[in-house]
Amino acid sequence: MEAHGSYRGSDWSPERLMFHQNLESFADQVGLIVGLQANGKMSQDEAYEKIKKIWKGLKFTRDSLFDGSND
Repeated sequence: MEAHGSYRGSDWSPERLMFHQNLESFADQVGLIVGLQANGKMSQDEAYEKIKKIWKGLKFTRDSLFDGSND
């Protein structure tokens, strides 16, 4: 499940590539959590908390890669 797509932006940079990969990983994890919740393996509250946690991690990564700016 770790197959990442290519970053095709015209404004390529190592930071943007790293964030792109982190964003794809976030999407994969959310998909797994949603699947577990939909199949009754996890409660809605637990799924929400897990997604919230990985969202905060993604925001931290963005802020650290782009110095808190909105690039």
